[in-house]
Amino acid sequence: METAELSKYDKLVNKSTGHYKAFLYDCDGTLADNMPAHALTYIKVAADNGVTITGEIIDELAGWPVPAVVAEINKRYGSNMNPEEFAEIRQKLYHDEYINHITPVEHVVDHLKAHVGKVRIAVVSGGSREAVEKTLNILGIANLVETLVCAGETPHGKPFPDPFSAAAQKLGIEPKDCLVFEDGDPGVQSAIAAGMDWIRIDQLY
Repeated sequence: METAELSKYDKLVNKSTGHYKAFLYDCDGTLADNMPAHALTYIKVAADNGVTITGEIIDELAGWPVPAVVAEINKRYGSNMNPEEFAEIRQKLYHDEYINHITPVEHVVDHLKAHVGKVRIAVVSGGSREAVEKTLNILGIANLVETLVCAGETPHGKPFPDPFSAAAQKLGIEPKDCLVFEDGDPGVQSAIAAGMDWIRIDQLY
């Protein structure tokens, strides 16, 4: 029966016990329930450029830096949108019209709060620092996060190891002692490449 099953929060706690000294959380889709809003901004800006896309490609590439997503859209759809310009317009649209409507992914935010002071806490995101900082403020957890690594702050973004490796280095924690919380394949690939254990928060069994 559903009622007899462990809650998502309890499952998360059970899976994250062990030797870990740092928890590294993705932001969009992991701490913040904002992926639908992000998808809508991509769809809107693409449409304004005469390109019709669906949210599926955005879900598939969750965690990639925006210019890289746009480059992939161009490749698949034969379009020639300027990735940097697209990213700037999309960021403004998200920041002005969508960001204030985000809600927390409750079991993940509760997990982060419960472990403050027990392990080191970082947020590693493919979003801009401005957007991530505002998101964490809206969620009420900005003051609980020790370190942020955001888009453009490492040589390569997810799925490369650079973002998570940079967070571990900032915290002074070995990769093997870090546990990553993610909701997408690129983030998981990044964690694996960085030599870290990981949990898909959307696939708790």
